Amino acid sequence: MLQSLANEVEKKVRTEMDIKTKARGLPSSGWITLDLSDIVIHFFSPDQREYYRLEELWNEGKVLLRMT
Repeated sequence: MLQSLANEVEKKVRTEMDIKTKARGLPSSGWITLDLSDIVIHFFSPDQREYYRLEELWNEGKVLLRMT
């Protein structure tokens, strides 16, 4: 599921925004990232999301989009 989400976002970003990017990470690790230069998109499995708790680390940052 993580790989499918990352692939779809990567495809849309390339075709609609003309931004080249490449997914990093493996679905088996539970964490995939897409680096869009100014924006990094994180795709987490539920277990990894709970473990890293990035929302707490970056709680003062501006949330642009949250998908649960």
